Amino acid sequence: MRVSKDYTNTKAYRSARLSVAPMMEWTDRHCRYLHRLLSHDALLYTEMVTSPALVRGGALHLLDFSPQEHPVALQLGGSAPEELSRAAQLGAQAGYDEININCGCPSDRVQSGAFGAILMQSPDLVAECVAEMRARVEVEVTVKCRIGVDEQEPREILPLFLEKIRAAGCQRVTIHARKAWLKGLSPKENRDIPPLDYELVHEMKAAFSDMHISLNGGIATLDAAVEHLDRGLDGVMVGRAAYHQPTDILAAADLRVFGTGAVRDPFEVVLEMLPYIEQQLSDGARLHQITRHMLGLFAGRPGARAWRRRLSEEANRPGSGPELVQQALDLVANPPVAV
Repeated sequence: MRVSKDYTNTKAYRSARLSVAPMMEWTDRHCRYLHRLLSHDALLYTEMVTSPALVRGGALHLLDFSPQEHPVALQLGGSAPEELSRAAQLGAQAGYDEININCGCPSDRVQSGAFGAILMQSPDLVAECVAEMRARVEVEVTVKCRIGVDEQEPREILPLFLEKIRAAGCQRVTIHARKAWLKGLSPKENRDIPPLDYELVHEMKAAFSDMHISLNGGIATLDAAVEHLDRGLDGVMVGRAAYHQPTDILAAADLRVFGTGAVRDPFEVVLEMLPYIEQQLSDGARLHQITRHMLGLFAGRPGARAWRRRLSEEANRPGSGPELVQQALDLVANPPVAV
């Protein structure tokens, strides 16, 4: 087994107790900035960035992020060990706290590139990728995977997969507790139709007690996340719920999951976003690129519908700025009276 560096005292390792999943077209830098205001401690992930885009395409702008986002992890998609290691080096040089390999995405585009969930069929290759990346960077290299794909038997393939990546030096893995069906199901269907097997993930934690194992898939509330942590898992990764109801998942996370800080007020978070919005607009961003991630801040609360409507309908108009966000916030503070 490869001798591993001890990462247990790093901020990313500690913050992995609760993380927000990498989600394409959702967890961009504006989304992560908002989530960081809601939780000081949760670990944030980028959208998946492909290693060819960085190494062959030179698209280094995809690595841009704000220093306030730390701890933040870069998720890479790829399957060529040398190219992945070079992409990991670029990510480490950009300042990311962790480099993660995507072995879970089931989309056709990812399959055609021979990475994502299809890599569950090639554990030796994934282990080689981990080893090459670890040789190139000092930050931790982690893996996000499924419990299996297609006709694989999860209770056979998952332990083998974990053994291989652990031997290559991977100490931390996030397991999406659904199998991915690469034939016959769309990426959206792969997020809902294959049954969840949380118990298998708990079994893997018992069998691989030296690894940091996080659970992903179908976690819809902070209560559910805490329940899995209390049962002995090292971490929980929340996806769509953290995006659509960010306050419900993240505002109390520091207090309940990490034992730090206090519950964040979404009104204060919006006010703290205003200087960021102003700066981003001056740098060429459009308001809707930022506010689209803020629509769910008041989900389930009085005025939430008026908040969403104002931002959805007007944020993409030329010249829209922080004052529109303030106007939408006023609608939440003084919700319209239903007639």
